[in-house]
Amino acid sequence: MHRVRLSLRLPIHIAHWIFDHKLFPTAQRRKMSGRSYKDAINLLNTLQSNAAALEAAKRSNALGISQMVEYLERIGYKQEDLNTLNVLHVTGTKGKGSTCAFIDSIIRHAKPGWNIGLYTSPHLVAVRERILVRKFFFDVWDRLEENSHETPLTGKSKPAYFRYTTLMAFHAFLTLKVDATILEVGVGGAYDSTNIVPRPIVTGISSLGIDHVGVLGKTVGEIAWQKGGIFKEGVPAITVNQPREGMEVLKQRSVDLKASEFIIVPPVPEISEAQLGLAGQHQISNAGLAVLLSQKFLELKESASPEKNISDTFLQGLKAAKWPGRCQTVSDPKHPQTVWFLDGAHTVESLDCCIEWFASPSAALKTKPAESMFIFNRENTSRILIFNCTNGRSGTSFLETVLTKIEAQIRLHGSGETSHTFFDKVVFCANVTYADGHFKGDLTAVSILEDDLTQLKTQHELAAAWRSLVRTFPEENVHLHLVGGLIEVAGLSDVAL
Repeated sequence: MHRVRLSLRLPIHIAHWIFDHKLFPTAQRRKMSGRSYKDAINLLNTLQSNAAALEAAKRSNALGISQMVEYLERIGYKQEDLNTLNVLHVTGTKGKGSTCAFIDSIIRHAKPGWNIGLYTSPHLVAVRERILVRKFFFDVWDRLEENSHETPLTGKSKPAYFRYTTLMAFHAFLTLKVDATILEVGVGGAYDSTNIVPRPIVTGISSLGIDHVGVLGKTVGEIAWQKGGIFKEGVPAITVNQPREGMEVLKQRSVDLKASEFIIVPPVPEISEAQLGLAGQHQISNAGLAVLLSQKFLELKESASPEKNISDTFLQGLKAAKWPGRCQTVSDPKHPQTVWFLDGAHTVESLDCCIEWFASPSAALKTKPAESMFIFNRENTSRILIFNCTNGRSGTSFLETVLTKIEAQIRLHGSGETSHTFFDKVVFCANVTYADGHFKGDLTAVSILEDDLTQLKTQHELAAAWRSLVRTFPEENVHLHLVGGLIEVAGLSDVAL
């Protein structure tokens, strides 16, 4: 029997950034061994904020830019130094990470001799997924220690976790003299730690939706105002098509912040027909934004001629793009009959996109041998939903979205099932990595309330919500589990990352 497992993990927003560590000679890497990676991660985790501190930070985020600039100066850089990074700055509610992955692949194909820095969040398994963390971590740590004074502005000697990793990324990319930097916003835009680059080359906004309402606002218009805060004077502002309220705000922000032009990504037939490296219909929009940002970037940096059509090089870049944990299909390396479908959707809108991909003939509803080595006939397939939702998000609305979209997909593709029988089992898990209740260092999250974790409060609430939505679902097939961090726990790192 085949096992089809859909893992939806709503990620904790901590950063990972990508750079080729092979730029360092072996001898230089050996010199770094005096201070271990584990030491760096342990120190980095001391900069995490607990739940109470995070709530307090939401009320003072307008100071974030000034504070971040002060920290940058304390590690030896001026704000203007960041202009040498040649930044493509990207924000949005959903799709910003995928857009960055597409841009990275496009530019690497268009400029194979370039060194490219990519800074995104969150990491999936390890902070060092593709960067030499030790050197850059301790460089920044030591510089802050040498200038270890508290000021009325920052109030403490070291920044919080995400600010620190952003400082480390800036330091790494400046040290390595990258030719281009693809910079993904953490949360929002206007007051985000990444938004201290005085003059990026281009700025872009992916699809807007409702998320982080405690920080960004409760309407699309309020959220658009925050996202549009990355626009800069004399810099092109590019966006995908948005809800009317959001688009009007973005247009006004581009005027107020004196962007050189405001461009809405048009439909591009070549992208709709292309084989993209990232699965899901929603990736067409992200790919279109990535193409336009990349074209505009190369026009401004390389005096490239504007192109009406997408070049073969760009199409190759779109096809080769990879972004683990986003609508990703992985065959289990230890259990050949198990296939994992992984996605980190964390808004209602992104969940809708995720289920559109999962409950389709390209994923869980595959029935033709030519399409896959697996044939998911319902009589010989067991489907298991593994669902993680952190405290503070609306788990009930997420589960309603999952079931409603599955029902729509079933009708669309005529599979003859119902949403209530689509899954055989459901598992609601926490973020803890190991069964003894401890985290892997890279996945430690002090923002989770201890009582919530020990009593599995959020997981019990999710289970109750599922039972209320699917009243006929067998009680014995609803499970709670402390352990999350699925890619790490299931041993999928070698094949998923």
